[in-house]
Amino acid sequence: MTTDLRRSRAPFVEFVALMATLTSLAALSIDAMLPALGEIGRDLHAAHPNDIQLVVALIFLGMAAGQLAYGPLSDSLGRKPALLAGLALYMAGCLVSLFSQSFSVMLAGRLMQGLGVAGPRIVSMALIRDQYEGRLMARVMSFVMAVFIIVPVIAPLMGQAILLIASWRAIFGAFLVIAAAASVWFTLRQPETLAVERRIPFTASRIGRGFRDVLKTRAALGYSITAGLVLGAFVGYLSTAQQVFQEQYGLGKLFPLYFALLAMALGSASLLNARLVMRFGMKPLVQWALSAIAGLSIGFFPIVYQSSGHPALWALVTYLLAVFFFEGTLFGNVTALAMEPLVHVVGIGAAVVGAVSVFISALGGIIIGRAYDGTIFPLVVGFGGLAVVSLAVTRWTESGSRVGTPAIRPRNEAD
Repeated sequence: MTTDLRRSRAPFVEFVALMATLTSLAALSIDAMLPALGEIGRDLHAAHPNDIQLVVALIFLGMAAGQLAYGPLSDSLGRKPALLAGLALYMAGCLVSLFSQSFSVMLAGRLMQGLGVAGPRIVSMALIRDQYEGRLMARVMSFVMAVFIIVPVIAPLMGQAILLIASWRAIFGAFLVIAAAASVWFTLRQPETLAVERRIPFTASRIGRGFRDVLKTRAALGYSITAGLVLGAFVGYLSTAQQVFQEQYGLGKLFPLYFALLAMALGSASLLNARLVMRFGMKPLVQWALSAIAGLSIGFFPIVYQSSGHPALWALVTYLLAVFFFEGTLFGNVTALAMEPLVHVVGIGAAVVGAVSVFISALGGIIIGRAYDGTIFPLVVGFGGLAVVSLAVTRWTESGSRVGTPAIRPRNEAD
């Protein structure tokens, strides 16, 4: 890092707060909308009750595509222009959704938000990597992830609070204000961290090479698919949570409290995983967690069947708490395993792994969500079925890595 950058960069606490705000924008944009999905569907005349799930799913599809662009763009144009371009597109998507008069226009706005929010999510990681390394980088990431974990707990409460005094459109107004404030803050306080001489031309061939490297490396491909399947079950939950809790179980305005409780299981597991992974390693933890989710779902299925898809609320919450605890230990581990063999193409490799996993998760979430029939059968089958498929994928992945997969040869990213 240059001396000029050291002098001009924001103080440590402010930098962490700024990065946490930028990376949390995606989670906020998803979770704060959940209490409003029913109202949106009614006001914009969604053709089918399950169509409202697309308000959640399409932001994931946008993020999947956006991740491929912002990494190479930030390497070519610099971190600040790439991140600000993402924020501008996100705010444009917020405006489209805010003033939408039809459900299709609303969905177009959500797709734009996903494409845009991928920018701050991806580029903020590059900013952290540019300015810090080693233990300092780990410290920054720990603080950022702590905030990221809190957001799903409070975001639905924020959305519900806005609905008490205004319509669902005001939630998009809140997104717009937060993004605009973050843009001004970032512009004024964050210096450019990528020197001109270190920039790499943006070419489609770089993205193509990144795909080839992931596809030809069994560990990267297998764990990218696993990451998508694991997240896909969770996207299915996010897509149907409002229907399950507010409509099927009639919780109404209490829904954000139950959502927050379940989110805390994910957050606590993520924090605990930092210790467990040092003791047991990533691969055993992934196998144990997937086996546990499959076992819990198979064991819970007879209860669901006996109750015609509507078990007692306490039983459902207990099941989801256990499943989310094991899901929380999976998210970081499977992504790290996918990235591990891509040591020589870290930047574009991360973009490809992220895009592949989020795209698979969006498709899985849409399938689970569209199957919702007023019961929790699709949700339980989704969690259990995708865990079983993930176990098969990880076995295939490891069967190849044991006999050895070709290492990715070192390559200059500018080639």
